[in-house]
Amino acid sequence: MSRRRITDYRGRTCVVTGAASGIGRSVAIRLAGEGARLVLTDLRDEGLQATARDCRVSGATVLVAEAFDLTDHEAVTAFGERVIAEHGVPDAVFHVAGNSAWGRPDLLEHRVWRSMVEVNLMGTIHVIEAFIPAMMTAKKPGALVMVSSAAGLLGLPWHAAYSAAKFGIRGIAEVLRFDLAPYDIGVHLVCPGAVDTPLVGTIEIAGVDRSNPEVARTAAQFQRHAVTPDQAAESILEGVRRGRYIVYTSPDIRLAFAAQKFAPPLYGLAMRAIGRKINRAGEGILP
Repeated sequence: MSRRRITDYRGRTCVVTGAASGIGRSVAIRLAGEGARLVLTDLRDEGLQATARDCRVSGATVLVAEAFDLTDHEAVTAFGERVIAEHGVPDAVFHVAGNSAWGRPDLLEHRVWRSMVEVNLMGTIHVIEAFIPAMMTAKKPGALVMVSSAAGLLGLPWHAAYSAAKFGIRGIAEVLRFDLAPYDIGVHLVCPGAVDTPLVGTIEIAGVDRSNPEVARTAAQFQRHAVTPDQAAESILEGVRRGRYIVYTSPDIRLAFAAQKFAPPLYGLAMRAIGRKINRAGEGILP
């Protein structure tokens, strides 16, 4: 939708959230290699500072590497104000940070629903509030990149709480792609499928003991199917360069989303098959 877009990150100021590990770290490293000026944040300071060091080793300028909680509206607002005052309006915001939890709806606790919304959805809103108004005023080509999920496109079984937030991000992106186009700010909705990040080993699955051998086998199958964070980051940066609205990190999600729109019976069969597989994996584990 944007008439002009960022194709070269050299000298561009880029904000990356979730930069301590996984996709966020890989995005930061790739931007560093392309000569971007980086503003990095994450909840975990140790991993964040490790990413900042690696970016500097590659010759990149890391303007800020600050750890804080994106659910803290005041902290995000203050961070945005400080970054803009000291380093100017960013050219691009790569909002990658998020968390995940799955489970049958009868086993999902209220705190899980709330956490998914507060971290994934409200965290996204806080980042938008902190940077996008200033980017609109600056009237220069820019990019807002928001990581949703396959669970923001598809009705994946056991993902109700996670999808509540990830579909919300998709809704925001669908509106902002039109609202921000007159300001030459491209909006890019990243919808990863399986990505082998540290999150895989920490995802909370309601009612499931992660040490159970059956769960471990299922996780191993997921990881064999997954792309690496570096592959995902490459897809993201290339998607922004090409001005793509929805950015896929693996072809299976593109195919599944097409089936949802153009072959609903096939899509329904696929979702039910996934549901049966997950339920079988949970037999003897869940109440």
